[in-house]
Amino acid sequence: MRKTCWMVVAIVMAAISLNAQDNTVQTYFTLDQLPKLINIMPAPPAFDSPEFANDVVRYGWGKIQRQDPERVAQAIADAEWNDHTKLYALWQDAFGLEISEANTPEIWTLLETSLATTDPMRKETKEFYKRQRPFERYEDSMPSNEEAELAGEGSYPSGHSLRGWGISLLLAQIAPQRADLIFKRGWDYCESRVIVGAHWQSDVDNSRTAASIGFCALQGSEAFIEQMKKAQNEYIEKTQGQSGVSAIAVDKTSKSSRAYNIQGQPVSDEYRGIVIEEGKKSIRP
Repeated sequence: MRKTCWMVVAIVMAAISLNAQDNTVQTYFTLDQLPKLINIMPAPPAFDSPEFANDVVRYGWGKIQRQDPERVAQAIADAEWNDHTKLYALWQDAFGLEISEANTPEIWTLLETSLATTDPMRKETKEFYKRQRPFERYEDSMPSNEEAELAGEGSYPSGHSLRGWGISLLLAQIAPQRADLIFKRGWDYCESRVIVGAHWQSDVDNSRTAASIGFCALQGSEAFIEQMKKAQNEYIEKTQGQSGVSAIAVDKTSKSSRAYNIQGQPVSDEYRGIVIEEGKKSIRP
């Protein structure tokens, strides 16, 4: 009986091990093959430096943004980290296509493999500087409720911003005709980290540069280039016949083109304020 039990355990463990291997993403490069951010990025501003004054001002700006229910709701949504379906959905309107493992397997594979390659680039620098986060320094609460998760972890560079700007770079390479919307969404995504108090502005700004470094490194992988071509072809196939492949998606239920607010979200005809319509920014009085 005992021998049978051990055999069952062995079979289960083998199955778990095999499944874990199947779920492992084969990255385009190992971490050692990528540029080392610790050797490239400057040190974050010291808390007693003149440069830190801008971080303080931007922290105050972020607190003001929390008074806007729509903007703070977006910032909370932008805090998503583990659920990549929800993460990529944040770019759906800007990209003009739903991104999911089922709907866009080639684009999904490109994003998943690219992020698995570049996300770890931040870790050594974070560990080295161990910069105190804004919500910790000011003993502030976070609207995204990330305090327990982030407490004690360095803020420099911003992992969310590195990832968000990296996603924007990748999607813009797939659909360059929608680059304005894609990068606007990515920019606001990064600024959301300032709004919720997770990062200083200098964390975010330098993370955009870090993401660009990782993105450039990806271009040196033949596997990446091959997968990018598959993703681009998939985008074309999925969006054929859609007028939205130009700069702005067209709502098929309306004769007029869809308009977007500055966060890259579609708005109705009744919306008043700054909008992006047919690739141009305008004001609806």
